[in-house]
Amino acid sequence: MFRYFLIIIITIPLLPLLYIQGKLIQRKLKRLPEAEGNTGTSGDRFKRNLSILILGESTMAGVGIRQHQNGFPGTLAQELSGKLTINIYWKVYAKRGFTAKQITKEILPEIVETHFDLIIIGLGGNDTFALRSPKKWRMHINNLLVALRRKFGNSPIAFLNMPPIRDFPAFSFPLKITLGNLIELLSRTLNDLASSKPKVYFNQEVIQIKKWKEKFTEADLFSDGVHPSEISYQLWAKDFSAFLLSNDEIFSTLRK
Repeated sequence: MFRYFLIIIITIPLLPLLYIQGKLIQRKLKRLPEAEGNTGTSGDRFKRNLSILILGESTMAGVGIRQHQNGFPGTLAQELSGKLTINIYWKVYAKRGFTAKQITKEILPEIVETHFDLIIIGLGGNDTFALRSPKKWRMHINNLLVALRRKFGNSPIAFLNMPPIRDFPAFSFPLKITLGNLIELLSRTLNDLASSKPKVYFNQEVIQIKKWKEKFTEADLFSDGVHPSEISYQLWAKDFSAFLLSNDEIFSTLRK
């Protein structure tokens, strides 16, 4: 908590500047819609089936692309289907601007399904923008996990990497530093919580934007300076697929 308060203390004198910069960024950013097609399948020839629930904020809502099938969900399903020789059904429940608390209170009650074999969650950006403290973030994530267990039982839950705020081209240097430091704290908190829970996993690796830039330009990787492009969603999904398959516990669960 000391580091969080240090960040807040440093941030307070910068608040007027950060507020103005935030407003300017909002004006510059395109108001991109969420992706269409929140359900899909991959594979239709295998004997086994797997269902995946995808929850989260704007990235999981597919802001920046037209169709989920060409973004994170479709690419992840394709990767897992081919490598696990399994038919995969996926469904997205996500909303631009939502925090962990909002997902628990507003989205989970809307989910009509009662079973998924794997639950994937992409959060962190909006809680960081709200200057969420690690203590409250931990509480909100824990409440989400409790609600998910109550609704879906003991299905594996995997959290995606946190957004790479330090690499957002639309953000000013002060925003990258202050919010970048905070999201690092939230990432550590999430990793600590996930490590203490059975069948809960978190990919704490930083998204490798610099590595992706070896093949693509910055304009190729961001749809509006903040949200991923179609290329980035696909790269992210492939990386996360590798994370899932490299974890022995997850792999054995998915192979059942």
